Amino acid sequence: MAHTQTSSGNLDIREARDRTTIGDFLQLPHRLYADDPAWVAPLHFEQRERVFRNHPLFEHSRVRAWVAYRDGRPVGRITAQLDRLQPPVEGDRLGYFGMLEAEDDAPLFAALLETAGDWLREQGAARIRGPYNLSINEEIGLLVENFAAPPYIMMGHARPYYPKRLEEQGFTGVKDLLTYTVQPDFTAPAVMEKLAQKALRRVRIRPLDRKRKAADFEAMRDIFNDAWSGNWGFVPFTRAEFAEVAKMLSLLLDHDYIQIAEIDERPVAFIAALPNLNEAIRDLNGRLLPLGWARLLWRLKVRRPRTCRVALMGVRREHQYSRLGPTLAFLVIDAVRKAMIRRGVETVEMGWILEDNAGMRHIIEAIGSRIYKRYRVYQKSL
Repeated sequence: MAHTQTSSGNLDIREARDRTTIGDFLQLPHRLYADDPAWVAPLHFEQRERVFRNHPLFEHSRVRAWVAYRDGRPVGRITAQLDRLQPPVEGDRLGYFGMLEAEDDAPLFAALLETAGDWLREQGAARIRGPYNLSINEEIGLLVENFAAPPYIMMGHARPYYPKRLEEQGFTGVKDLLTYTVQPDFTAPAVMEKLAQKALRRVRIRPLDRKRKAADFEAMRDIFNDAWSGNWGFVPFTRAEFAEVAKMLSLLLDHDYIQIAEIDERPVAFIAALPNLNEAIRDLNGRLLPLGWARLLWRLKVRRPRTCRVALMGVRREHQYSRLGPTLAFLVIDAVRKAMIRRGVETVEMGWILEDNAGMRHIIEAIGSRIYKRYRVYQKSL
């Protein structure tokens, strides 16, 4: 247990490993965001499973979590992760921090980030990057623009003072991530429609096949890992991790919220849209018991959310630099948005998208999308 004397009281950093500290880790954001109407409490059981239980991420990552106490009261939290699948950055081993939440106090942020950095240094890391909650394939980046609007499913929220507190500790932004919103009843540019009609002579677009879900999900994982392999910060989805994703998709989605493009019966592109769970859980305060389960299921299956998020998408690399690449992207987007319209969806978030991914940004801006939020990934040498 680390102990620090600050001007605002005694500060103790304790590893979250027992019932009390884990409970404090999960509950702390409720107090920090109590007056923030944009914040949506995450589901406690999901957070507990992801951070403290046997999540597939732990097969290739080491994770530690801490809670900061001032005079016995929880005031901050943080995690540190080391992923053996993460390639070195300019020869340096890279570690992550994540799940950062804290009161507006510079010494508190310093103590939390130092705790995470010290542990990562002991594990051999030379750089620290984040926030990753807990990997690049989950929630990533610190919100730096549009704090007044609520986040969509699997996207983070933050207090406006967080970026400044990180930068005070020597962290610098290394990559900005954007999310966009669009109305699904957009009018596609004529040139896209023309290219799409021509491509349909050789491309088949179909929804998820419920009778062969396992094969379709494995094809999606393979496309995603291939499509994103050259992107900044890429770490592949393992089979076990994507099985968890598939489990969530199977529970939340109608089959036509997943669309797959095939050429000669070979999957070459896909898209997966999630009903915006945050819309459905806003008043549940993170709890599904005793009646939260029933409310959630009714809202997802009967009332249906009016917002969705495109969380996964990919086009095989062999097509990305040809005319067919953007056409494949448009075709799967067009197919899934029609499914959304049938269910009364009014707004869709697309992202995250790397700020410097000019090709994808051009495609989604051409259909009328507007930037909704900006997230930033920070890094520091250890």
